[in-house]
Amino acid sequence: MAKKYLRVPELIVGFDTETTGLDVATERAISYGFCAYRYGKLEWSEQFYVVPDRAIAPAAQRVHGLSLEDIETKRGTDSVFSVPGGLARAVDILRRYQEQGAYIVGANVVRFDLEMLRRSYESVFAKSLSDESFDLARLQVIDVIEHDLAIEPSRAERPRRGLEYLCRHYDVEPGGHEALGDARATVEVFIEQVVRNNEGQIALDLVPAIEVPSESVESR
Repeated sequence: MAKKYLRVPELIVGFDTETTGLDVATERAISYGFCAYRYGKLEWSEQFYVVPDRAIAPAAQRVHGLSLEDIETKRGTDSVFSVPGGLARAVDILRRYQEQGAYIVGANVVRFDLEMLRRSYESVFAKSLSDESFDLARLQVIDVIEHDLAIEPSRAERPRRGLEYLCRHYDVEPGGHEALGDARATVEVFIEQVVRNNEGQIALDLVPAIEVPSESVESR
């Protein structure tokens, strides 16, 4: 059962991808979005694109609006990677924030975004992420859809729990099916979920700074 969070963790990282399609076993991410918030304040963000090694499904393109030509034209203004380069960059970011104790926030992020990342990495590099001493299962993950079910379990009350619905419900600006925009939206939805929960904090300035003893840091 999903945990109901009564406090916003000190460091949270929104994560989202746009992809060539919906099959996590065969499709690829074509854009990655990350945004890090410390004490509820944005401190860093990054979005980059990937030239896929397979076609973008028409249904997926209708959602995110990205064609192969669109991605190619971004080379002059944005970071554009090959599939291996994009995977390596995404893993590097996740590993870096995992080491800092961050919580990864997303919508359906474990079953879709992270699972596609894991399978794509195995397919492209012919080895698992565990061979790189990086275990996705050890990531601290908050899925705003699962979190909403913990807050309001009644599916009759809220029959739909997708990110667009949650943005409307919590008065958050939608991300527009853009990786960075959706990553930002998931973080803002999560913050609103906590703030509006009567048992939770009522303002972000109530989040205490947690001091980690120096010996604990050195022992990691």
